[in-house]
Amino acid sequence: MPRTDAVLADPRLVAAIERLGRPAVKDAVACAQQRVRQGEIEPEDVADVALAALPRHATSLRPVINMTGVLLHTNLGRAPLSAAAVEAVTVAAGGDRRGVRPGHGGAGAPGAAGAVEALARAVPDAGGGHVVNNNAAALVLAATALAAGREIVISRGELVEIGDGFRIPDLLVSTGARLREVGTTNRTALADYRDVIGPQTGFVLKVHPSNFRVEGFTGSVEVSELTGLGVPVVVDIGSGLLERDPLLPEEPDAASVLRAGADLVTASGDKLLGGPQAGLLLGRRDLVDQLRRHPLARALRVDKLTLAALEATLRGPEPPVRRLSTPTRSPSGSAPRHWSRRCARPAWTRRPCPRRRPWAGAEPRECACRARP
Repeated sequence: MPRTDAVLADPRLVAAIERLGRPAVKDAVACAQQRVRQGEIEPEDVADVALAALPRHATSLRPVINMTGVLLHTNLGRAPLSAAAVEAVTVAAGGDRRGVRPGHGGAGAPGAAGAVEALARAVPDAGGGHVVNNNAAALVLAATALAAGREIVISRGELVEIGDGFRIPDLLVSTGARLREVGTTNRTALADYRDVIGPQTGFVLKVHPSNFRVEGFTGSVEVSELTGLGVPVVVDIGSGLLERDPLLPEEPDAASVLRAGADLVTASGDKLLGGPQAGLLLGRRDLVDQLRRHPLARALRVDKLTLAALEATLRGPEPPVRRLSTPTRSPSGSAPRHWSRRCARPAWTRRPCPRRRPWAGAEPRECACRARP
């Protein structure tokens, strides 16, 4: 039986130690030696067997090829980062100069100034911006800072459940706020909001129900109508779309919601934005500064790797998610069309997709919506 130190001296295992660390390689050698004792392999094969058992990376994560047809797949890492974002993470992983300039919404978090400045350029309608570790954290911070011990007014039709069984009502109540539900599941009117607004109201919350659709006898109140109620209006758009996308006309975007009069918008840094998982807070500078200075903001702070990836996503070339959702030229070069894996319904079919929205003047060969045929 070869001694462990002698096996670890093998040049191939020395290189593996540099890549994976000594404990992992030593454990692989010990397992191979045990197989020798059990008579499963020969003593001279210990190094080869140990080498074959080693993982390619020091992390338990493994690269996969997403062939599901769903680009933003929750169980497959959601949005793939752009090459620029990956490079930015590598740069930030070492020593760096983190110039945090005063006067920016993210000052105080290492390296946040660059990401917040990039957000300001991407959404000029926002007076201030702040970044936390995910969109749920952004909503929790807003609820804690603006409505702890007070009421959050929300439509019953927007009390949604997000991933892994987490529900918006439970999330909000955990901050110490009280929910004031208005309207019904399918219809909510402006009068429903107006009737409950009072001294105990922290803010009115609108949540985009991105993972379900209610059709038929329905009604909701636009953001622009809520702005005259005399209390802050907070809108959770979820997806991370920063500006309007003509291919997603029903998807809310931060710029449009802010122009409609919202005081604060919360959104994801991944999903349609195509960056790392993060929570974005955009809106009135005084509200953003109030949230940024709240003690809870420290606990929800993101690290420099996320900030670097987010800044590169905003400043750099178009990330994969946006690139695949951008209209391309038709074969004749005459008009743009959208390529979608999820709907291959031909334009010439006698039963066209009811939600098809081809570009004006175009004759797309495929449906422009994201519905299944």
